[in-house]
Amino acid sequence: GTPLLEDRHPATDTMSLSIAYVSLLALWLAPVFVAVPVAANVVVTTAVILYIACHLSLNQRKQGGAGEQGDGAGVGSDKITAEDAVRFPIVGSGVLFGLFLVFKYLDKDIVNLVFSVYFSLLGTYAIGFVLEPMVSSVLGVDRQSLKSFGPEFNLPLLGPVSLRATWVEALCIVMAAPVAALYFRTKHWLLNNLLGISFALHGIEKMSLGSPKTGMILLAGLFFYDIFWVFGTDKILTGDSVMVTVAKSLDAPIKLLFPKPDNATVTEVYGLAVREFPGASHFSMLGLGDIVIPGLFIALLLRYDAERAGADRTEGPQGSFAKPFFHSNLLAYILGLGTTLYVMETFKAAQPALLYLVPACIGAALLSSAVLGEVSSLFAYDEEEKQGADGQGSEPATAPSVESKKKQ
Repeated sequence: GTPLLEDRHPATDTMSLSIAYVSLLALWLAPVFVAVPVAANVVVTTAVILYIACHLSLNQRKQGGAGEQGDGAGVGSDKITAEDAVRFPIVGSGVLFGLFLVFKYLDKDIVNLVFSVYFSLLGTYAIGFVLEPMVSSVLGVDRQSLKSFGPEFNLPLLGPVSLRATWVEALCIVMAAPVAALYFRTKHWLLNNLLGISFALHGIEKMSLGSPKTGMILLAGLFFYDIFWVFGTDKILTGDSVMVTVAKSLDAPIKLLFPKPDNATVTEVYGLAVREFPGASHFSMLGLGDIVIPGLFIALLLRYDAERAGADRTEGPQGSFAKPFFHSNLLAYILGLGTTLYVMETFKAAQPALLYLVPACIGAALLSSAVLGEVSSLFAYDEEEKQGADGQGSEPATAPSVESKKKQ
């Protein structure tokens, strides 16, 4: 019989994605009107974000994988190489400790003002690009047929910078600007989360790990990075660990805030009971890195599922195919995050989420490949395009299709 991991479901992916968007909107607003348990809010919200973002990353297959930028919207991606994955924990450690020193020796208000301006500008673009697919659908515009315009230039230290956008993207950026400006003005937790969710969706959609091997290298490195900066520096340099100190000090949408329902102040607005949460102590937080980093790995496995199933590259997020690696890894992520919250609540101490998420995600991928007899295929999968003699990219290395495996 067909293994459980290969069970197919009806072609309802478009409807499922629409339901996920509506669910995410409801989860974002729900704490304002009802008491939502923190643990449930964290787990469900994060799972929905990953579901949407990973499916959006299927747009990368429309041009054969990572590393190629298209003129239209939604298809280009930035590839993280194995060398990048090795360097990432080292560079991240330098940046984290640098921020710790900045907050220790400089005026915290001035530092946060600089970061507020920076992230408000980034948030304008992030919200705009998240809105773009929905606006294109409402306007009946074919995203891939649109031409982009705008300048491209080089900046010292940053390298190439592109401000190219299609007219629909430009419209969405204009629509997003007042929202980012309101965040800059109020720093309201709802707007913080809106920007944070937009960063997560856009990052997972646009970035690619290239191969499972690169993903595992990155996850393994950040596993030790997270443990060291949460536990290894605890009460050595400061009252809290370096990671916790920076997370609490940096007032920027690099984390999602989840209100604690017991701390709400209820007021009536136009006949509705609205819950307010004054004060930072009224929130639990989850760093975007704990969503985006595992999310990139889960998104890669979803694209591997698409390759092994022989899914049509032109369908993007709307394609319907068996997703054993994606489903098992998303479930593992949920269990890992739930374990993090349980341990945090039990010991009343901050926990490095990647301590639990990394083994869960890597373990689920290895277990799924072992059950399906695809260990070698999983490790051979690589999305990097090989350049031919004519300069045209060829198809990326692909997994054996489900149909071909059944014939063997």
